[in-house]
Amino acid sequence: MKILVWHVHGSWTTAFLQGGHDYLIPVVDGRGPDGLGRARTWDWPANAREVTPEQLRQEQPDVVVLQRTRDLELVREWLGAEPGRDLPAVFLEHNAPGLEPDDGPVPHTRHPMAERTDIPIAHVTHFNRLFYDNGRAPTTVIEHGIVDPGEHWTGELARAAVVTNEPVRRGRTVGADLLPGLAGVAPVDVFGMGLAGLHEQYGLDPERVTLFDDPPQAAMHTELARRRVYVHPVRWTSLGLSLLEAMHLGMPVVALATTEVVEAVPAEAGVISTRPERLWAAVRDFLHDEDAARLAGKAARAAALERYGLARFLGDWDALLTEVTR
Repeated sequence: MKILVWHVHGSWTTAFLQGGHDYLIPVVDGRGPDGLGRARTWDWPANAREVTPEQLRQEQPDVVVLQRTRDLELVREWLGAEPGRDLPAVFLEHNAPGLEPDDGPVPHTRHPMAERTDIPIAHVTHFNRLFYDNGRAPTTVIEHGIVDPGEHWTGELARAAVVTNEPVRRGRTVGADLLPGLAGVAPVDVFGMGLAGLHEQYGLDPERVTLFDDPPQAAMHTELARRRVYVHPVRWTSLGLSLLEAMHLGMPVVALATTEVVEAVPAEAGVISTRPERLWAAVRDFLHDEDAARLAGKAARAAALERYGLARFLGDWDALLTEVTR
């Protein structure tokens, strides 16, 4: 198939592009949100081609994967086609409800595609499908798939690793306010984008909390695997791909028991709880018991491979795209 898909979520797109189709990735001047083009920090295959809006008119895609309501407008503007009618379409929903200012209150959040019966919504977690009001729209769940980075955990550094994007702006949503408590029991390394100002915002000691701003994915995986334990302090978001990547690396997990985490992380893979004090105790235990960390990490990797393997993910997407283009 020739699939039109925007670069919105780098890790998700990296997995999606492994399917062997012809992928059209919009690019605009300045590489703004309407067309970021190919990723700079992920290794994408050659069959993921950048196309300008002008070039797109000559391509005639078979199907479009929409990820924002703005994408509907761009298809109309660039192709003169109505998604779902003139061009088969799927709306991929990455987010949990309530993350955007105009989402409305949870659990009454109405999905913006709720009245469209011609475009199915593909949620990335069962939690998201449950909590959105999807209205009359056909819905399905295609859980995440991960390009397996391999089992690289060494745990040689008795430190906790956290991956988060824009914690200063997103604050409590991603659990940034919990970092002082975590830093009280372990030295912490924070990886992600938009980390500037995190120390000042939450009174973090630079001697206890080190920031790694926007590292390339492969380099981040290497560094994560050297840390003893992965900590996921996120209160409210969709299931973080960084959590699943850490599990693939063979890292033990300590995480807030919120959203889809309770389904993704089995008991033998670490500790999940809604009590921060219990989480910090678990971090302390893993830092002092390397064997326990190793065993939990192996269980985490086994669970991630079974549920979030790439073959299952790509097969599910092929089935859905075949159905909508039939």
